[in-house]
Amino acid sequence: MLRKLLLGFGALLLGGGVLALLTGAAQDLGALVFGTLIVLGTLFERWRYKPTQSSAKGQATGERFVDPKTGEVTEVYYDASTGERSYVKLEGGKLKG
Repeated sequence: MLRKLLLGFGALLLGGGVLALLTGAAQDLGALVFGTLIVLGTLFERWRYKPTQSSAKGQATGERFVDPKTGEVTEVYYDASTGERSYVKLEGGKLKG
């Protein structure tokens, strides 16, 4: 929901900036620049940060952390052939020392 709200707000700013630029009313390009940054940043966030997976791909890196969003322990796997990092929830949800 927040993502849609940000995209809508960014699109309004972007549209307002383009309209002001086309009508010659724009003294500066603030609305255009901030609208572009909000839209691109929101879209980049979705592409860059991937959700956790249910199965492991590749080799375990030994990295484990508590996911702040879900509170579950997550382990990091690395696939050398693709360079992709996978985040997998651990069964039992406890760190093993």
